[in-house]
Amino acid sequence: MTDDEPISYQAAAHGTPVLSSTGTKIGTLEHVLEVPEVDVFDGIVIATDGGQRFIDADLVLQITRSYIRAGVDDAQVSQLPLPDGPPVYRVDGVAGAGPGLRARLGRFFRRPRWVREDRR
Repeated sequence: MTDDEPISYQAAAHGTPVLSSTGTKIGTLEHVLEVPEVDVFDGIVIATDGGQRFIDADLVLQITRSYIRAGVDDAQVSQLPLPDGPPVYRVDGVAGAGPGLRARLGRFFRRPRWVREDRR
């Protein structure tokens, strides 16, 4: 299998470059939106210079291991909608690092620190 062969949306990796229809890099993959109960691909959220943007599944032309090609041109990128819906949280893996009291208590009780993703 080469890096340019199509793969499933479920195998798309965070940070994969997202290209416009002209081949210009417009951002990187943040996460895939899906409804796993019914196996439906809804689209992708990408990180761009202007913040996160949503690309609907109909505009995702190809997903490979080395890139994702979208059916938008360079001028349309800034007009893509912001992602909406419930907030996305992630665990901050370095929150328990350091000599401070908060860090020590976090390590002692093994409590992860959740951070809300910024959706500019």
